[in-house]
Order: sequence, then C-alpha cells, then structure tokens
Amino acid sequence: MKKWSDKTETPVTRMVKLAGLAVSKYYHWNTRYGKANEHNASVPRDHWLEHWEKDQIVKFHTEYPLEGYRRLCFMMLDRDIVAVSPSSVYRVLKQAGLIQRHVRPTRKGRGFEQPLEHWHMDVSYLNVCGTFYYLCSVIDGASRYIVHWEIREAIKESDVEMILQKA
Repeated sequence: MKKWSDKTETPVTRMVKLAGLAVSKYYHWNTRYGKANEHNASVPRDHWLEHWEKDQIVKFHTEYPLEGYRRLCFMMLDRDIVAVSPSSVYRVLKQAGLIQRHVRPTRKGRGFEQPLEHWHMDVSYLNVCGTFYYLCSVIDGASRYIVHWEIREAIKESDVEMILQKA
C-alpha cells in the first residue's frame, strides 16, 4: 500500500478507506507482517521445556522421591541440573504420574442412616393478631411423627425440659 501511495501521491489512509478497510485494521496488519499465524495452534515457544529437561526432572525425582516438588525445584537449581519454576516441576511430575493427590473418598450418595431412637426438638414463633407465641414440638427422627407439642406465651429452658418430659 505504501508503494502505491508514493506513486500516486495519495495518503495511505485515503487509499485504505477507498479499499473499504478500516485504518486500524491496516495498521494492525502492518504490525503482523512477516510473522507466522499463531491462532488455535500449538506453536512451540522459546520458554517451553525441552525433552531432556523433562527427563532430568523425572530422573531427579526418582533419586529423591520423598521431597516435594518445590524443594526438588530448588535442589535442581542449586546443583545446576535444570533451571525451571516449581510449577513446571509439578506439571512434569503430574504428567509422568509421579504426583497423586491424597483425597479422602467421598461419602456422597451413600444416604443417611437414620437412628432408631432419635428425637428432635423444634421451637417456632407463631404470630397471632400481633402477639407472638411459641410452638414447641418434639419429633421422632425415625418415623417423622410429632410425639408432643405445646403452644406457650413465653418459653424458658425449664419450659423446654418440661415439654420434653411430657413427650
């Protein structure tokens, strides 16, 4: 575009507009000129680990299997084996299957084993014409049956004990 702009003595921006392009798109293309397309592809980078580095990390881990990945990283730096970050050491060891997380097995989905003799006590407020009353009920945990209930104007610890005794 610059070549034709010089020959016709027309500004580049005007030629870009005549071509139906946005000026920003033209300058974006100029900055990418000569570079490889790198979208959606796994293009090797300069900072990626080489195969020999990965092999050295795995080999060093087999020599010191009880050390954590962070400590291994700094031990390898001190001994001038490889210079990588702790996260890279973790990633390499994880890919090699040398790091397993110790997670307790979940009890999810096994259900709740209901106890045979288990009572629950529930105290709720009742608003009757602006006056609050207390509904105290005792529920059997196994059958979900209401064993006993009472409505009181005031409730104290001794009242709750009395209701439980009646149940």
